[in-house]
Amino acid sequence: MSQQHTAAPARHFATVSVADRRDWWRDAVIYQVYPRSFADSNGDGMGDLEGVRSRLPYLRDLGVDAVWLSPFYASPQADAGYDVADYRAVDPMFGSLLDADALIRDAHGHGLRVIVDLVPNHSSDRHEWFKRALAEGPGSPLRDRYHFRPGKGKNGELPPNDWESIFGGPAWTRVTEPDGTPGEWYLHLFAPEQPDFNWDHPAVGDEFRSILRFWLDMGVDGFRIDVAHGLVKAEGLPDLGTHDQVKLLGNDVMPFFDQDGVHAIYRQWRRILDEYSGDRIFVAEAWTPTVERTANYVRPDELHQAFNFQYLGTAWDAKELRAVIDRTLDAMRPVGAPATWVLSNHDVTRHATRFANPPGLGTQIRTAGDRELGLRRARAATLLMLALPGSAYLYQGEELGLPDVVDLPDEVRQDPAYFRGAGQDGFRDGCRVPIPWTRTGSSYGFGDGGSWLPQPPVWAELSVEAQTGVPGSTLELYRSALRVRRERPDLGAGESVEWLRAPEGVLAFRRGDFVCVANTTGESVTIPSHGRVLIASGEVTEADGETKVPADTTVWWTAER
Repeated sequence: MSQQHTAAPARHFATVSVADRRDWWRDAVIYQVYPRSFADSNGDGMGDLEGVRSRLPYLRDLGVDAVWLSPFYASPQADAGYDVADYRAVDPMFGSLLDADALIRDAHGHGLRVIVDLVPNHSSDRHEWFKRALAEGPGSPLRDRYHFRPGKGKNGELPPNDWESIFGGPAWTRVTEPDGTPGEWYLHLFAPEQPDFNWDHPAVGDEFRSILRFWLDMGVDGFRIDVAHGLVKAEGLPDLGTHDQVKLLGNDVMPFFDQDGVHAIYRQWRRILDEYSGDRIFVAEAWTPTVERTANYVRPDELHQAFNFQYLGTAWDAKELRAVIDRTLDAMRPVGAPATWVLSNHDVTRHATRFANPPGLGTQIRTAGDRELGLRRARAATLLMLALPGSAYLYQGEELGLPDVVDLPDEVRQDPAYFRGAGQDGFRDGCRVPIPWTRTGSSYGFGDGGSWLPQPPVWAELSVEAQTGVPGSTLELYRSALRVRRERPDLGAGESVEWLRAPEGVLAFRRGDFVCVANTTGESVTIPSHGRVLIASGEVTEADGETKVPADTTVWWTAER
């Protein structure tokens, strides 16, 4: 008998108080909202907080536990809000503090927790501190809160060291002093509009402890820490001695990334968080060479979770997946932290497109690849991820099976890395195109005034409207999987899996009376049945105690009848 096994979901989960369950984050499913691309309430083509608020029932019914909001702070938007001018204000393009307050309150009313982005590695060059540092000139105490240095060379015309920006080019920019002469240089590991803070200066730590309390008092349930690995730089800012430094990221400890000094900062922050009720959390965006070094960020007195970028970068291959799953679980177990699993976010090519291309191309891919293959693998990869112990992160629109938009015209691109050479590929705009809600309209329901990045016409049939209630659709697959995960205590919780024997190219593991099998090969495989099929990412055939699992398909079973 051939079955799809994606039953229509219950449309309304019972809402619960955000404080009802302690340690909720250990097995939570957290949904990333990129505010400018989620929902536009005022028709200006840009998403906003009121738009997010209007769509909270959708997220509740999808079955997620929390919402992580990318930055909405006051910002010149040189890097889509990751250049913050005021950490205690909402940028007018997104709304106001009253809108933020209403969103947090409404989310809690729907049983959803709210995590906000925090950007402590750098500010905007329009931040009041930096503007005053420039205006006051050399010797200004404000310059000590950033990394200002004299240049090398006869007239200071060379950067202070050989560090390169992640976005390409030197990591230093020379300023023009108030008297009009060329002056000191300042450090920016990202865009020139994003000067790095000097975390050796006590005023920086004082300021961010105050910012934490401001948003905790507003009611947020946690913070995702941007560039959590970057705050502390090696003493003396030593040369790295090589070029193409972006290619070294994630392979070794760098003088500007993953320095051991960051952990003292997070121990201070943890003490602040623990003063507040409601089981609030920190999540680290920490690019490290190994999962073992990632585990340092989630020791019991530091942060709660850290993104598992090693998993995100793993190919759709059973052997490679099993290796990274084992390494992750083994690394997290000694520190008592949950593993986290993620396949897509606002900085990488969506996994429906990554898996449509040959492996080894990295996480920013310029080609569409085989769309059908990519979607099939993406659905299977999602079911595998949601079956693993720990917490899972979803990126807006992946539940619709959205691919990256790889053919955006050059004139509409806004990723700052796109305009700088020798850095990131600069194609992050492709995963940031506003998501479709309806089959029709100027922006497929995103808003009444078009969208800040153009949406392809094929998105009409990928919209929420087009997929809702359609058996086998990717949206209904997500809804069903999240419902099953919420209903079953043997999913999400725990810290290990029991691997089962399986054909080459197939992953199989047991967790209590639950079994997950993922066929990563391009051919169907026939295996013994493991009970009753709960859900499958593709059509499976069951007969005489065996199950035929198609290529690139994941199946969930339960021993219960």
